Amino acid sequence: MTCSRHLEEEASAEILKNLSTFGDSNAKAEHSRFSGIVTVDTSLDPFQVVNKIRATILDEPWSIRYCHRFIPMQESTKAELDNIVTAVQKHLGKMRPDDSYRITIEKRGSQLSTKDLIDSIAKTVKNKVSLEEYDWNIVVEILGDIAGVSILKEDDIVSTLKLKRDSTE
Repeated sequence: MTCSRHLEEEASAEILKNLSTFGDSNAKAEHSRFSGIVTVDTSLDPFQVVNKIRATILDEPWSIRYCHRFIPMQESTKAELDNIVTAVQKHLGKMRPDDSYRITIEKRGSQLSTKDLIDSIAKTVKNKVSLEEYDWNIVVEILGDIAGVSILKEDDIVSTLKLKRDSTE
């Protein structure tokens, strides 16, 4: 989850309150060493959480004020090339043979080569690449020595600011 810099406390409290409402009162939010980034660990399905957040924003736009963007991660692993590729491979089953994809790498505090990551992941995916009009986005979020991996549809990521803006038009 992202938030404005130096508002990690407020964003953490906000998401934990919402997760409790959704049914996980034991969720944990941890501030990363990168300003504006909070990792959240919940027992709930991260895709369902994002959908509930979307519904909450559409129903009560100002109930979520500090949290800006939610990216559901299917798996976290050590931020090492082989581990990341293996994690991606575990989740490729959701893609149909005729689906297209792109790879998005977000790195913070890592010396891993973006090109090496993309090349290594792409070698394991048989589907067609499309940077503009893709069915799936293979997202790798690296925060220091931890990487989050997910294979997402475009609407699996929620930007609260964009959703609020679009809902008022």
